[in-house]
Amino acid sequence: MTKYQAVGIGNAVVDVICQSDDAFLSRMGIEKGIMQLIEQDRGEFLYDAMENRVQMPGGSVANTIAGLGALGLTTGFIGRVCDDELGHYYAKGMSDVGTDFVNSPVEYGELATSRSMIFVSPDGERSMNTYLGISTELSSADVPEDVAGDCGLLVLEGYLFDKDKGKSAFLEAARACRAAGGKAGISLSDPFCVDRHRDGFRKLVKELDYVIGNEHEWQSLYQTESLGAALEQAAAESGLIACTRSGDDVVIVQGDETVRVPVDEVTPVDTTGAGDQFAAGFLYGVATGASMEVSGRMGCIAAAEVIAHYGARPEADVKAMFKAAGLI
Repeated sequence: MTKYQAVGIGNAVVDVICQSDDAFLSRMGIEKGIMQLIEQDRGEFLYDAMENRVQMPGGSVANTIAGLGALGLTTGFIGRVCDDELGHYYAKGMSDVGTDFVNSPVEYGELATSRSMIFVSPDGERSMNTYLGISTELSSADVPEDVAGDCGLLVLEGYLFDKDKGKSAFLEAARACRAAGGKAGISLSDPFCVDRHRDGFRKLVKELDYVIGNEHEWQSLYQTESLGAALEQAAAESGLIACTRSGDDVVIVQGDETVRVPVDEVTPVDTTGAGDQFAAGFLYGVATGASMEVSGRMGCIAAAEVIAHYGARPEADVKAMFKAAGLI
């Protein structure tokens, strides 16, 4: 039996969330609806300006792994935090939700623990300002082989592709996982991330069992305006392909088989974590041997739950929601 049913490798980022209106965003020079990378000084300034802030351990794949843990899988997370207040907060926060935080905080790190200030508008749109800090320094040395090579499902985060040592860590971890009989895959993370690393992603997906992305990421990866053409090419180069489409049907492709999963219309309170929890629900289906359609429906239910409240992680019993929908 594997040590973990699912392991994630990603940015260990403390999410700091507050509600704010458009006037506040304008006054602070924050561009609405996108993720901006910022320096540490700017991060501290915005952090101090946030009213009624709530903080929690975050990061895209960390949120997915926490979601999988909440669904009952044994989970671990590989990431870098500094030996500072937020770093210890992050490690404890992951442990508190039942996910092993594999790496000890880095002593005397030159970079502080990563954090993302998330400003949520009344319409549910999120504007993210992220200081990447120490998490982007992840390398092969941070990935224990007995963890990556002893898990049923390995989940990689596209954002960590920005540095060569992150790319090397991904490739080595994916190969170790697959050599031991596990399944390895990636969340593409962001269209701009795909633009920066298109050639690298194209090579990596050929060594993976599944890839999850939204329509803009897929179109960017294969440089086409035709989503169908992009997914067809992806399926020819990789294994299981999942594509979310902002309220439209989710498209899942494997080989010659294509499944479309309808999405229920939900008025969002906060869209933070929608893609992360779709991935959690979808991968829970993959891990438990569910069909493509059922896995897709699980992803949609998990995503709908998280956008109905503030924060990027589930508050309700999502597994009970799967049972109520007749999926398990």
